[in-house]
Amino acid sequence: MIRHCVFVKFKTTISRADRDALYADLARLKSRVHGMLGLIAGQNVNPEGLGQGFGEGFIIDFDDVAARDAYLVHPEHQAIGARIVAATEGGVEGLFVFDFALP
Repeated sequence: MIRHCVFVKFKTTISRADRDALYADLARLKSRVHGMLGLIAGQNVNPEGLGQGFGEGFIIDFDDVAARDAYLVHPEHQAIGARIVAATEGGVEGLFVFDFALP
């Protein structure tokens, strides 16, 4: 299994409704991308102050590398990704992406 973790620095002008709509659009990809197991999203609630400005994030689990790779090139993911980049502070600099393999 691959766990795809994305942490986001949204612009302060991006409303809660707009953020939630982005997450909902990503979650809908589960029915379109074989091997996408689901998405969880939320705000950073860590009290240590080490978030470096990444106030929100989401995690998507995939069956395997092939499923993750299919998601990455899927046209709907590309469109949603572009919307997310446009909503962040600094464009791609407002994202931190980390994938790891789970047993």
